[in-house]
Amino acid sequence: MGRQHRVQGPQSWDPRNRQGSASPPDAWPAPPQEPPSSPRQGATTPQPKKRRRVFLWLFLAVQIVFLIWVITGAASGSGTPEECRGMTGDDLKLCEDAGDVGTTIGVGLIVGLWAAVDVILGFTYVVYRLATRRT
Repeated sequence: MGRQHRVQGPQSWDPRNRQGSASPPDAWPAPPQEPPSSPRQGATTPQPKKRRRVFLWLFLAVQIVFLIWVITGAASGSGTPEECRGMTGDDLKLCEDAGDVGTTIGVGLIVGLWAAVDVILGFTYVVYRLATRRT
């Protein structure tokens, strides 16, 4: 192969620099600046994008779902359970108290799950914000 097919060194694509006069890598050219007194004709500043708060609405939706779940769970324990119908005296009182304890445990588990989901959502939001922040 002749000399014309050999690989050449890196070329500078900047039109201001010639092949032989490369500037040091840490010396970037300054951006062109317009005089402050010359207004641009017909130019408008772009409107900033409206931020969509998807996470906020998702978080609020999760809170509403858990609130409804807690309310329905607590309301399900009101009244006399079917298993206690026909009982009287101490047996009825014991059966109703056992039902109330079960309802309390169920609502407590829902509240615990609610707190765990909120912590997971909080960590997810922090990771998302750290990943998308501008430096």
